[in-house]
Amino acid sequence: MGYRAWHGGGMDYRRTYRSAAIVFADLVARIPPAALDGPGLGEWTLRDLLGHTVSSALRQVPTVLATTAPTLLVPAPEAYFALARVAPADLVAAARQASAEDARATGAALGDDPADLVSHYIGQATGALAVAGDDDLVATPVGGMRVEDWLPTRTFELVVHASDAAVAAGLPIDFDPDTLASTAALAARIGAAIGHGIPTIRALTGRTTLPTGFSVL
Repeated sequence: MGYRAWHGGGMDYRRTYRSAAIVFADLVARIPPAALDGPGLGEWTLRDLLGHTVSSALRQVPTVLATTAPTLLVPAPEAYFALARVAPADLVAAARQASAEDARATGAALGDDPADLVSHYIGQATGALAVAGDDDLVATPVGGMRVEDWLPTRTFELVVHASDAAVAAGLPIDFDPDTLASTAALAARIGAAIGHGIPTIRALTGRTTLPTGFSVL
């Protein structure tokens, strides 16, 4: 069963995106200001991590949804992430550097009380999503995609990085079962797309463990 068949018969990608955004907003509202400049993820502070999440999963959504792509280039969410494995190394490095700089700038712009601005971006993103068609072709950073294929990549960003932020802040977080299932399924599909399907399946079913440092990203 292809992604579009499974997706259309199961998860509502609009609802899971909105649900993930609400959980992220709730988390941000609970983070003490004193924790914002503490450790986040890798070299990022927690503030940087929140900035990256806002930029990648919220702020860019209205911009992308307002564009039109002439051609479908990326046919599924897992293909979006898998492209990083085949792109030239210098392009990937430049993209990561730009992402880090944007994360720091956006994190600084959030200030010491980021909850209101996060809610503002969520309102803009969900408003733009409400008037977008499932099959609209939009120009994403990696090429033309259908809205229903691109939005799950933003939900993935929200769930993964909100969980990162919760761990960094020492706070509990939870998502509804559909949102978690769609994110976990996409992670597995990315693993299959980059040639790690069997190790992923065997680890998830308790047959083996994944190598240290294993990632589908």
